[in-house]
Amino acid sequence: MKKRVRAILAFLLSIAEGAGYAQQRFPRPEFESGYVQPAPELPAPRWLPLEYLDILVLVVVLLLASRFIFRKRSRKAILWLSVFSLGYFGFYRLGCICAIGSIQNVALALFHPEYAIPLTALAFFVIPLAFTLFHGRTFCAVACPLGAMQDLLVARPVKLSPGVSKALGFIPYLYLGMAVLFAATGTEFIICRYDPYVGIFRLDAGFIMVLLGIGFLLLGLFVARPYCRFLCPYGVILGWMSRFSKRHLSITPAECIDCRLCAKSCPFDAIEPPAPAQPLESRESNVRRLLVYAGLLPILVVAGGYLGSRAHVLLSNAHPDVRLAELLATHPEVKDDPDNLDVQAFLSSGKTTEELAEAARAKRNEFYRGAMILGAFMGLVAGMMLINQVIFRRREDYEPNKSNCFSCGRCMDYCPVGKEPWTA
Repeated sequence: MKKRVRAILAFLLSIAEGAGYAQQRFPRPEFESGYVQPAPELPAPRWLPLEYLDILVLVVVLLLASRFIFRKRSRKAILWLSVFSLGYFGFYRLGCICAIGSIQNVALALFHPEYAIPLTALAFFVIPLAFTLFHGRTFCAVACPLGAMQDLLVARPVKLSPGVSKALGFIPYLYLGMAVLFAATGTEFIICRYDPYVGIFRLDAGFIMVLLGIGFLLLGLFVARPYCRFLCPYGVILGWMSRFSKRHLSITPAECIDCRLCAKSCPFDAIEPPAPAQPLESRESNVRRLLVYAGLLPILVVAGGYLGSRAHVLLSNAHPDVRLAELLATHPEVKDDPDNLDVQAFLSSGKTTEELAEAARAKRNEFYRGAMILGAFMGLVAGMMLINQVIFRRREDYEPNKSNCFSCGRCMDYCPVGKEPWTA
């Protein structure tokens, strides 16, 4: 008995020591000059078992979401589960680790083998994609704190015209490409820096980010989930995976009666109406347009690649080495400015301006190739959007669009099929 007690006490002491180690690995340096060390912008590293706990919570939440969607068909359960995710992944975990931001970790690891990607970041990137491939966008429904916050604030959603929605839908692809480019070149994690909701979770955002976050929340009162629909880069990848999902949320458990209540209840315009067979004239017109757009696709890819390569100088200026080399080349007098910390840090490093210029040229070449690929990717996206305009999909009932549906369950709640008359 005493041995067991001692073993338990020793285990608890090891936990306490590990937690203290996770909170502060090294003591803060002491400065005699009066310098005050600024507060870190990112949360402190967590103890490894707690990181594994985050992964476990994510898996459990996604499993429960799948059960609530396919077995229980309960919008209320989905809603309360999203509230839990908002509290845990948002305000408790301070928006980090985040599946959306993990895109950058994966991109950096792919292009820089010396970077050891954290297991948590890799898991948060892969696990939601795996669930999406089998069950649709359940991550967006319940596990994403950004989506949960927006979903709770939808008050009077307005319907956007199809043209506006498609034009705004181009932005997430550009944001995804820019995030991968900046991460792959080691420039910056722009998703984390410009996340409009992380500052709300941490209550320490700068003035501009506070305004951006409040603006998105106010916009979300009328345009449902604006970040998810028109900005989220991870949503692009989830949408690709969801297209091929083995199972997906269904509106009605039985035969659709075409009451249109589901379409009216969806604030995201993600439900498509029945589409009967097209007349012969329309089919022939669509085939002609399809051939034109298919021929235009390689032209858009090449043109996009060319425009991207022309923009590489502007984009590369975001990298600190390139920016510093440009500054020293155009304004050499800044070497005598003691208030310019970047310049003074470089001068104290012992490197020469020639070495800095060489590093900047190499980085600019990386941006040339990356910006060309980014431009070609955007040309491909534009071409595929055109082709999708003429691809006809026959539907007998109202169906959720697999790519755009967030699996929130509102349509199931409004559908009267299979309910008692007094609950419909």
